[in-house]
Amino acid sequence: MRLLVAEAMDRIVRYIETLPERDAADTEGSVEVARSLKEPLPLKGEPFADLLDVVFEKALPKGFGTAGPGYLAYIPGGGLFHSAVADLISDSLNRYVGVWAAAPGLVQLEANVVRWFCEIAGYSKGSGGFFTTGGSLSNFSAVVTARRERLPENFLKGILYTSDQTHHSVQKAALLAGFPPQNVRAIPADAQFRIRIDLLREEIARDRSAGFTPFLVVGNAGTTNTGAVDDLEALADLCAEESLWLHVDGAYGGFFMLTERGRAAMKGISRADSITLDPHKGLFLPYGTGSLLVRDASTLGRAHGMDAHYLPSRPDEADDDLVDFSHISPELSRAFRGLRVWLPFKLHGIGPFRENLDEKLDLTLWATEELRKIPGIRIVAEPQLSLVAFQLERPGSTPADIDRLTRALLAGSNARNRIHITGTQLDGRFVARICVLSFRTHAERMEQGLEDIRLAAAALVA
Repeated sequence: MRLLVAEAMDRIVRYIETLPERDAADTEGSVEVARSLKEPLPLKGEPFADLLDVVFEKALPKGFGTAGPGYLAYIPGGGLFHSAVADLISDSLNRYVGVWAAAPGLVQLEANVVRWFCEIAGYSKGSGGFFTTGGSLSNFSAVVTARRERLPENFLKGILYTSDQTHHSVQKAALLAGFPPQNVRAIPADAQFRIRIDLLREEIARDRSAGFTPFLVVGNAGTTNTGAVDDLEALADLCAEESLWLHVDGAYGGFFMLTERGRAAMKGISRADSITLDPHKGLFLPYGTGSLLVRDASTLGRAHGMDAHYLPSRPDEADDDLVDFSHISPELSRAFRGLRVWLPFKLHGIGPFRENLDEKLDLTLWATEELRKIPGIRIVAEPQLSLVAFQLERPGSTPADIDRLTRALLAGSNARNRIHITGTQLDGRFVARICVLSFRTHAERMEQGLEDIRLAAAALVA
């Protein structure tokens, strides 16, 4: 075991140490590499060093450098090494944490982390939650919980409301929860890409008059397109008036609540009935680490709870921490995900996480001001968190011209592979976007990225 770990660690350390010099993305020849790695069921073993060569030298290099400092695309996830150590421990121990009786101490450590998340969100005693593989599963369980709490068994008249900027996982969650696609209403966003409360109110009234049953509103605490944060206080007021379940998708932005600016932007989030948070985004943890929180923990048991004769007796339900996670979530068999957060939190305290998030907010504001100085660049979505969207245009450009210029700017900026940024569609317009959310991304890499964007823009508008 020591030899295996030592040999693997040599490769891991070498990879992490060279991340700053590696390409932010390398996709050329990816198809050929993938095809070369196809193989039949192995009939005999091979040396461990040879297998590490396959992983690190052949399979790893192609694709997006999501762990590197130049990855400013989509929503970055840094991959904190301390959490990888936690996974080595939890996977090696291989203790089952789906029911409390199987590993009371380990379950308590995970319950501690859930309680810390509730504290960050502003939830009080009686709240709760569980870990998931990511925001998609969290949003799914939130929709199921809201459905069970707000609708009868025949729920097909139930209507869900989202912004037209809401992540597609919410629509997918509704579909998997049994709702026809037409039961999801996408409400237009305003000039800041936040849900229009006035139009939402009108749509709810119209649906009630038509015999439908509005039951769920999804607010955003940081959209994928622009990082927009809805007016959560106003949404909470409306949902209270209309007796609707309010779910907030904070997968990307929720952990900015650790900062003063983030708390101000998300005022009212603690009034939500449920919140999705992704530690593999805002806490920089490895992919596969999501969570769902609820203001009233008992709702999760009513939505997901099911007993069987072969399961051990559940703990005292009056104690908030003595919980069977299998009773409040979709999974019976599950990994011990809580150690991924518990270990780095206990090693470092919350301070370094808060400081890193504040740095990302600062870097995004700096990048936005630098973009404004570049001839031809127009900011389309001002940063509300750590994301900014922009276009490139020439005088007299048509919308189609601007789309072409912006796509060319994106390609040119990425060409040196010091940064990797991506684009999206806003109101039918193609925009480039920068998202800063890696603990490895600092001022030096942002300066390099802006230099590459300046050079690419100059070549296009000269």
